[in-house]
Amino acid sequence: MGYQFLNIFFFVFHTAFTLFNCVGWAFAKARKLHLFTMLLTVFSWFVLGIWYGWGYCACTEWHGQAREALGHQDRSNSYIHFLLLKLTGKNVDPQLVENATLIIFIACFVLNVVFHLIQRRKTANQS
Repeated sequence: MGYQFLNIFFFVFHTAFTLFNCVGWAFAKARKLHLFTMLLTVFSWFVLGIWYGWGYCACTEWHGQAREALGHQDRSNSYIHFLLLKLTGKNVDPQLVENATLIIFIACFVLNVVFHLIQRRKTANQS
């Protein structure tokens, strides 16, 4: 029962977290939280990645462990690759998925910073 709960929890939480990383920059009230989640992702990928491999994600690791405990043998190094496989049934080239994920991540991070700077400039001009 516990592993099935974790499997569902990680599908929902990790997917929502990932989607928020993609679109959170677009909502002014969510931008601080978005920046925080992006920085958590950077920490996981590039700091924890020093020890566990570049692009390491604790959520992906824990979800994979829960799925293995349930008898699933469908682990992927990338959550996005895993999600695409589960949602579409297609095994997209993992390197293509990793490259696209990184490009989208960088674009969303830059958009957040740009909108923060625009907001800061507007606030400064109103004072």
